[in-house]
Amino acid sequence: MLAFICPGQGSQGVGMAQDIYEQYPAAREVLDSLEAAADFPLLQTMFKGPEEVLTATDNAQPALVAHSLAVAAVLEEAGIRPDLVAGHSLGEYSALAIAGAIGPTDAAKLVRLRGQLMAEAGAETSGAMAAIIGLDEEGVLQAIHSLLGGLFGLDSDSVRPEYLARFLPVAIANYNSAAQIVITGEVDLVAAVGEVALELGAKRVIPLQVSGAFHSRLMQPAADKLAAAIGTFEFHDAAIPVVTNVDATAETEAAKLKQGLVRQLTEPVRWQQSIDCMAQAGVKTFVEVGAGQVLTRLLQRSEMDAVILNTATATAVEETIDQLA
Repeated sequence: MLAFICPGQGSQGVGMAQDIYEQYPAAREVLDSLEAAADFPLLQTMFKGPEEVLTATDNAQPALVAHSLAVAAVLEEAGIRPDLVAGHSLGEYSALAIAGAIGPTDAAKLVRLRGQLMAEAGAETSGAMAAIIGLDEEGVLQAIHSLLGGLFGLDSDSVRPEYLARFLPVAIANYNSAAQIVITGEVDLVAAVGEVALELGAKRVIPLQVSGAFHSRLMQPAADKLAAAIGTFEFHDAAIPVVTNVDATAETEAAKLKQGLVRQLTEPVRWQQSIDCMAQAGVKTFVEVGAGQVLTRLLQRSEMDAVILNTATATAVEETIDQLA
């Protein structure tokens, strides 16, 4: 079985998809259509930057979706179709478009709005995120509880991570791999939890360059507005099962997929669990569809027994087609 996995924010880079645009007519058609529907110079931002403009949340998100959908069109033309699709955070919108649950233009418009809402929520609250390397889920939760448990009177054995995400000022945002977990929340407390994590054996704690505490309760205002907006877009049942971030299960029903997009803003991205779900379903080949190699590297470090392919450049797309077509 074959799975397409779509990258999220942080994988963007100036020049993204330009060589694919120039080499593949199918990609050019997709990108030109998304450019025509955008309310900002999408292709100029992707191809020429400048970097600070591209990395702005509301610009980076539609750029990443555009790149993924352009590559997916090229793979489709070559006869390469996935059995399952998934996307990391923002990448779930790309996955939904590939699966036929939402149109490409609507996906790009929605993530443009999503980026704006997330930036607004980040500006209104003091939020931060940090990647904890080399400490498992139990250790990260221990770090959170040891700092906050006394204040909130919590028993670390009885509080589930999803409740942490909703009610505590620091929680797990991303289960990226067994050795990489991202925390999110209030700035000072994220830093303090990171220090405790190091004391508990984490190899590194890396502050992330983000504009807010994504995937935390601090994003609730953005989630409420996104829910209202999603209701105005047309969704369909997915033609290809989508493994959702929030539940790490394969879904096709439009209503559940929409709910997942809203929940995603305030709940953790269960990426490692999503990969496990696909592997258990029989996936033996993963193709990262779009910019960068973040998801490729996570899989490679997991030592999973699978073929792992990348499509960030025209050369990589050609190599992937040669291997799979």
